[in-house]
Amino acid sequence: MTRMPLALSCLLFGLASAGAIAEPVPKVALGAVPGGLWEVSRSATGDGASRQCVAEPAALAQWQHRGRACTRVVLADKPGEALIHYTCPAGDFGRSRITVITPRTLRIETQGISGGEPFSYKLHARRVGNCQAH
Repeated sequence: MTRMPLALSCLLFGLASAGAIAEPVPKVALGAVPGGLWEVSRSATGDGASRQCVAEPAALAQWQHRGRACTRVVLADKPGEALIHYTCPAGDFGRSRITVITPRTLRIETQGISGGEPFSYKLHARRVGNCQAH
């Protein structure tokens, strides 16, 4: 008989009991937040910011795994705040809380597993314009 690790069991139970919305985009929290070019930094002042062009701001939830084909599930979606769980190939996953400060400013608290190692940090994202057409 194969036993599921306790952490995985708790995660699956938590997802099932949280009433997860089967959508990758939180429409209430991020409905007024446009896609575009975003500067993302661990500093509220924007020091050391990286620029990322996203069609959908919910993609910023998987900052640790950006550019990867991950599946997102909205766990909570209320005015000003969304909670998103995502899973990626090779067992990587994350859970991010996005708080809308203004439609152009977001705070992202994210944690999960990447490459078999845990991560946990806060990000500050600021929309700086539209994406450049290539």
